[in-house]
Amino acid sequence: MSSWTEDELRRIAGAEELKIASYRRDGSLRPYVTIWVVRAGDDVVVRSAYGPDNGWFRRATASGRGRIRAGGVERDVEFADAAPDAHAAIDAAYHEKYDRYGPRIVNTVVGDQVIDTTFRLVPSAD
Repeated sequence: MSSWTEDELRRIAGAEELKIASYRRDGSLRPYVTIWVVRAGDDVVVRSAYGPDNGWFRRATASGRGRIRAGGVERDVEFADAAPDAHAAIDAAYHEKYDRYGPRIVNTVVGDQVIDTTFRLVPSAD
């Protein structure tokens, strides 16, 4: 695995949304799904707004790897757990970026109920 460049982090963080797809067992890519994305420090983070049964999240969990597109960046990634002490910063990043949509929507991606549906996106080595 490698790490994000500062340019990639800036571009992904500046994108309103991210397109994410997981790989199938045969190596083919599933269709992209559009979701919210935040930068928390040097990490790129996504959460399943509708819990662990959300289709993209189930497929990503099973696959462990996928591909993302955002801000002109396209990379293969691995889906990793966020550090246990990172969730307050991740919540703050979601609030900062998306609060304009109102609490009913933002509350689907912040708080203790989404800790288990949080992925840190780690770029795969090219």
